[in-house]
Amino acid sequence: MKKLLYIVGLVGVFFTMTSTTEVTYPTVTNKAFQVGEKLRYRVTYGFIDAGEAVMEVKATTKKGSNRELLNAVGTGKTLGGFNAFFKVNDKYETYMDKKGLFPWFFVRRVDEGGYKVNQDYTFKQDKYQVNNGKKDFKAPLGIQDMVSSFYYARTLNFKDMKKGKTFEFKCFMDDEIYNLKIKYVGDEVITIRKGKFNCHKFVPVVQTGRYFKSEEDVNFWVTNDDNKIPIMVKAKIPVGVVKMHLVEWSGLKNDLKSKVK
Repeated sequence: MKKLLYIVGLVGVFFTMTSTTEVTYPTVTNKAFQVGEKLRYRVTYGFIDAGEAVMEVKATTKKGSNRELLNAVGTGKTLGGFNAFFKVNDKYETYMDKKGLFPWFFVRRVDEGGYKVNQDYTFKQDKYQVNNGKKDFKAPLGIQDMVSSFYYARTLNFKDMKKGKTFEFKCFMDDEIYNLKIKYVGDEVITIRKGKFNCHKFVPVVQTGRYFKSEEDVNFWVTNDDNKIPIMVKAKIPVGVVKMHLVEWSGLKNDLKSKVK
């Protein structure tokens, strides 16, 4: 009898240990995008086309902690005469959790006018850590990277928003944790080369002095439909205004109902 009680006790301890160490991953409902989506943006400085950016979602067999992933790739490059004095050739890539849309792996290859950055992050979500190849950093479960943030933000609930509504989530960039905040400021009809679109307008809640002086220095518009596509970004810089606007799309999950006919 004593041996039986001892065995039962050990079993109880075992289940207690496994239950307290099990990770419950966050999940999101994604109705905004799917594998095969491709968004092409043109970057303009004044009336000049200075560059191009492409965001694409791909399937992958790669896994993170035995969980299924999505592969999202963002590329950017300069166009035409801009290559002569400041050539840009950037690639950002994330492998994000299919159910939770948080990253497990992140790759950054930046070459901007000879300035190069190579980053490879492994997000140990189950251990609350991010590894940069040399060091582990503490990070909360579900933390985003630079690319996964783009897609995760499109799953946020924009229904019945009121002006001033703020959304917030954490992102790991350049070996630091940032609190990304965006504030809804109203609805507008935006005109770009591809026509008119009904949009939600947002501004980032910035840390003054870090990147921009005020929230008004950056504005971006997201389609008012189930796709929630960032359709235009406008940023003030010391020498003028830079815009990034959507010029081509394919593989959308939903009809682009925000487009004004």
